[in-house]
Amino acid sequence: QVQLVESGGGSVQAGGSLRLSCTFSGFTYSSYWMGWFRQAPGKEREGVAATSSDGRISYAVSVKGRFTISQDNAKNTLYLQMNSLKPEDTAMYYCAASPSRWFGGLDITDYQYWGQGTQVTVSS
Repeated sequence: QVQLVESGGGSVQAGGSLRLSCTFSGFTYSSYWMGWFRQAPGKEREGVAATSSDGRISYAVSVKGRFTISQDNAKNTLYLQMNSLKPEDTAMYYCAASPSRWFGGLDITDYQYWGQGTQVTVSS
């Protein structure tokens, strides 16, 4: 059974930083995409950053240069370092996994496994 558990969310002032973590278990695919998505109140869920098993990385335009996605395979953990946070980054952040290196990136429809989310609130 695949499980994804996010942590690291919280409240921060604009300009601050947070690091989100996603610990996963039962996900044993050698080819994959793993990513971070977010959903603000009243808005659709959108892709933030994603990384594939063959080293491809994608970022949403709105976060490029501020957010960094990384992975520690030894710890089965996916990270999202978020710097220079803005109020518009406020959202529930979700970790997701796709068991294919051909389908993933920032397209939410390609992801099969999802965590429960962690809230990020950025105040001005």
